[in-house]
Amino acid sequence: MISQFFVLSQRGDNIVFRDYRGEVPKGSAEIFFRKVKFWNEDGEGDAPPVFNVDGVNYFHVKVAGLLFVATTRVNVSPSLVLELLQRIARVIKDYLGILNEDSLRKNFVLVYELLDEVIDFGYMQTTSTEVLKSYVFNEPIVVDAARLPTLGPASIFMQGTKRMPGTAVTKSVVANEPGGRKREEIFVDIIEKISVTFSSSGYILTSEIDGTIQMKSYLTGNPEIRLALNEELSIGRSGRSIYDYNSSTGSGAVILDDCNFHESVHLDSFDSDRTLTLVPPDGEFPVMNYRMTQEFKPPFRINALIEEAGALRAEVILKVRAEFPSSITANTIQVQMPLPPYTTRVSFELEPGAVGNTTDFKEANKRLDWGLKKILGGSEHTLRAKLTFSQEFHGNITREAGPVSMTFTIPMYNASKLQVKYLQISKKTKAYNPYRWVRYVTQSNSYVARL
Repeated sequence: MISQFFVLSQRGDNIVFRDYRGEVPKGSAEIFFRKVKFWNEDGEGDAPPVFNVDGVNYFHVKVAGLLFVATTRVNVSPSLVLELLQRIARVIKDYLGILNEDSLRKNFVLVYELLDEVIDFGYMQTTSTEVLKSYVFNEPIVVDAARLPTLGPASIFMQGTKRMPGTAVTKSVVANEPGGRKREEIFVDIIEKISVTFSSSGYILTSEIDGTIQMKSYLTGNPEIRLALNEELSIGRSGRSIYDYNSSTGSGAVILDDCNFHESVHLDSFDSDRTLTLVPPDGEFPVMNYRMTQEFKPPFRINALIEEAGALRAEVILKVRAEFPSSITANTIQVQMPLPPYTTRVSFELEPGAVGNTTDFKEANKRLDWGLKKILGGSEHTLRAKLTFSQEFHGNITREAGPVSMTFTIPMYNASKLQVKYLQISKKTKAYNPYRWVRYVTQSNSYVARL
C-alpha cells in the first residue's frame, strides 16, 4: 500500500503527482528531492533506493533520467514497491513510446488515466499493458524521436550492416502509424550485465552474467511465436568448463546456473529442443531471465600499475584492451580509480593520436576519471598519470589507491554466447511476413580490477 506517487525531473520539477490516501504532507516531493540531492555533504554518491524521513518511507527508482517515487507511512515490502515503480515506468513507456520529460508533459491526461487504473486508493490493481487496453481510451500524443539524445536507448543498437529502424524502441503499443496502418514487427533483445573482478596479476577472481531476453511485440492478433535457443544449452552447473574442447559439446555449450520464464511461455518442448512457445502480450516484457557464473571470456582486460617516482610523486599506468572481434565497437566507456587521499595534483598523458578521450581529477573525492567515446575490438588504449602528493607516503602505496572500475556498453555482442537461433511466427496467410529484429547488448554491472 502506498500513499503518494510522483515523478520528478532531474531538476526536481514535479511532472506527475497523485495523492491516493492523504496521509503524507503535500511537500513530500520537495523534502525527497532535497534529501536525494544532498545525501552526502560533498555531493558525491547516490541516495539508497529506500529511506525514511520524519516517519515517511520514500521509495524511488531512476528510469530514463526521471525519478519515480512512492511514499507511505506503513511498513510495506521495499521489493514490492520498487518493482511496482519499475512496472509503472514500463507501462507508461509502452503507451507513450518514448519515456522522457517532454512526452510525460504532453501526455499528462493519459498518464493520470493509467495511474488511476494501476493503483486504487494506494493498492495495486494491474500492471499489464494488455489488461489496461480495455480501460484506458486516451490516445498518446507522439513525441518526435529525433529529440532523443544520441546515446539514448533508441540508438544503442544502431550498429552493424543491418541497422535497426529509428523507431525500434520508441513506438507506442497503442498508437497507429501515419495513415492509420500498423507496421507488423517484433523486437527481441538479449541484454546482459556482466560482473568481473580481476586480481592484481590479471587473473579472474569472480565472474557473473545477469541476462534477460526482452520482447516487444507490434503484431496484430497476438499470433503464437516459437523462439529457439542454443541446442547445447544446459541449466545447472555441472562443474565443467565451457572451454573444455575435448567434451562432446565443445565451445558452443552454454551453461546457465538458473533461469525463470514469463507466465505466457510454454515449456512443452524446451527440454527436448530448447524451444520456447508463447503468445506475446502487448507491451515490453521479459521472456526469460537467467544467471551464469561459469567462466567466460571477459570483453575487456584491465592492467593497472601505480609506482613511486620520487619523494612526493608517483606514476599511474592504466591499460585497457578489448578482447572482442574488430567488427564490434564498445561505446560510452568510463574508467575510474581512487587515488591516495594526500594527492594534490594529477597531470595526464595520452597515447599519440588518441581521439575522443577525456581525463579528469576529482579533487573532492580524490578520484581519477578516464572517458573513452568508443573502443574498437582488438585495440589497446593506455593512460599515464603523474601524481603529486602533499606529504610523503609510508608503507605500500598500492593499498591506498584503487581498485580500478569500468563501465561500458557493447552493442551486438554477448559474453554468454546465448543466441536466438530462429524466431518463428505462426502465419495467418501466405503473404503474412512481419519484420523480426533480434538484437544483443552487453553492459557492465561491476567490472573491477585490483591493484
